[in-house]
Amino acid sequence: MMKLQRNKRNKVIKSREPELAAIKFSPKNKENFIAKVKDLTEPLCEAMGMEIVHVEYQRESRGFILRIYIDKPGGITLDDCVFINRQLSDTLDLHFDSSDSYSLEVSSPGSDRPLNKKPDFEKFRGRVARIKTIAPINGQKNFKGVLLGISEEIINISLDDKTVAIPFKEVKSARLVNKNI
Repeated sequence: MMKLQRNKRNKVIKSREPELAAIKFSPKNKENFIAKVKDLTEPLCEAMGMEIVHVEYQRESRGFILRIYIDKPGGITLDDCVFINRQLSDTLDLHFDSSDSYSLEVSSPGSDRPLNKKPDFEKFRGRVARIKTIAPINGQKNFKGVLLGISEEIINISLDDKTVAIPFKEVKSARLVNKNI
């Protein structure tokens, strides 16, 4: 059952009765929440010929932000972002309960896009990327260099005329860099 309530800023928000909610917004279940958002977003994006690049949910100075980065061949337009935002907003209202409000942002991944999937490392071969690893590789955890692609489970990156092999399973985060090395 939907009800209207006020958040901490006295703004009227819609929410579901707690006993009917599938997941509550909480830092404890952030990973579950993000996974559920991806599950709800993916069919919508696929139907429009788009892909989900990255989903993040975090607290910022203005409250909780749910950011969804989408892309498609030829790039994302503002109209694409507005369409997905409107469709997704209604879907999220039906599936989640929130006593705190959040802002939904849908955007293109930008020139410093995250690299989350194995095909991303091949797709952006020749571009500069920053990769952070879980454990040190050759004594370091932070790498910035030109992507040489991925073969099997190994990402190859060129650093100062040497090639470093980084196992995909060791990548903590990776993103393109918008400027030269």
